Amino acid sequence: MEHAAPPLTPHFFDLLLLDAIALTADPARPEIRGSAIGIRDGCITWLDAQPPAHYQATRTLRLPGHFVTPGFVNVHTHGILTMVRGVAADLGFAPSYTPGIPKGTQVDPAQARALARLGALEALLFGSTVIGDNFVHADVSTEAVVELGVRLCPSWRIHDVDFARVAHGDWHHDPAIGQRTLEAGLALHARWAGHPRVRVNLAAHAVDTCSDGFLKEVAAASAQHGLTVSTHLGQSQVEVDRVRERSGRTSTEVLEDVGLLNERLMGGHCIYVTPSDARKMAAAGAHAVHIPKCNATSGRLAPTPMLQRAGVNMALATDTQHGDMVELMRWALVTARVQEGKVDDSWQPHHVFHMATMGGAKALGMADTLGSLAVGKAADLVVFDANRPHLRPHVNPLGNLVHTGQGRDVRMVVVAGEVLVEDGRPTKVDMEAVCAEAEAASRALWGGEGRRYWE
Repeated sequence: MEHAAPPLTPHFFDLLLLDAIALTADPARPEIRGSAIGIRDGCITWLDAQPPAHYQATRTLRLPGHFVTPGFVNVHTHGILTMVRGVAADLGFAPSYTPGIPKGTQVDPAQARALARLGALEALLFGSTVIGDNFVHADVSTEAVVELGVRLCPSWRIHDVDFARVAHGDWHHDPAIGQRTLEAGLALHARWAGHPRVRVNLAAHAVDTCSDGFLKEVAAASAQHGLTVSTHLGQSQVEVDRVRERSGRTSTEVLEDVGLLNERLMGGHCIYVTPSDARKMAAAGAHAVHIPKCNATSGRLAPTPMLQRAGVNMALATDTQHGDMVELMRWALVTARVQEGKVDDSWQPHHVFHMATMGGAKALGMADTLGSLAVGKAADLVVFDANRPHLRPHVNPLGNLVHTGQGRDVRMVVVAGEVLVEDGRPTKVDMEAVCAEAEAASRALWGGEGRRYWE
């Protein structure tokens, strides 16, 4: 007597994406054409060229001619500084050091909320699913940005310099300022501990704006709480000169001496770093955060080929000028090739794609759960409409994305299985209201200085 075969148990998916080209950021299987990506309970539970033979899905999307990538990990931004967009880029230096434009010290909590939401929404619409943001009023801005649903790694701007005097060339370090900003950073950590989409970091602004003694306090707090530290490292000649005058060392050497040069450190910009600095960073496991467009717009290039050869992990970030990580990959690739004076296997699209995804996840200590499309990882992904003329033909999809793609090609963004952007629009906030509120906040901050731009 024959026995009937047991019934096959179907796979259950909350969301199933079919027929797209998956660009996984996984070197073992970097591209899957006609892919099937199954999501359940916020995680990727199926990834192959075909769906399982038996499945049920709450929602199924067929996406022929689309690219699906991991969410971009944008580790260094200052959303509130959207207030100086279109102006600061042509002044040649970071806003905090530049006279005549609004400063963080002038921003009130309501303005911080409005401007931070604008910066984070822009980044999300362009495919950033993780945003590392640090600036003033981080308590208010974190509350505001969490409403978007994005993963957020926020920090207070921590320093002991009096920023009201820095723009005039006066580096006055005040222990009371350091105590206040560090306590605010630790209070932010305590407030959001355990939140599934918020992971607080510490942001020691820069070695020139933090005294050596204060940096040791930040290092102790980082070690005690296991917190990543974000900083501006070698971002300007002013920093180099100031630190050399103060200590006779490079910024990297100071960070090593105070106990901050380790696997929890993310150094933003890294324009003025020496080969010795790079070797120290690599040996310590510290991470370089490449911000190619802001650097190049100011007429400078970070020595990324040298950092790469030294073995430093590199992440990618947009900083202040815009939130388009696709454009940033292009700038990262081109500026490296300009420095090398050639095209070779050292700098190809997959290198900068890694920086925008797994490099950032590694810098944040989140590579086990984010940064690539893989079964078991969080369902953080981006869908690009690649049916447009500038992304055809699909001979090399990743090459297309890096060389001719735009953040505006993003049609859908998913974080932990939740659709946050659909048909290019946010699902959780009113985009027009966010823009209007930020416009009003910026006009108030610019005041009379803004008349030449608005009138």
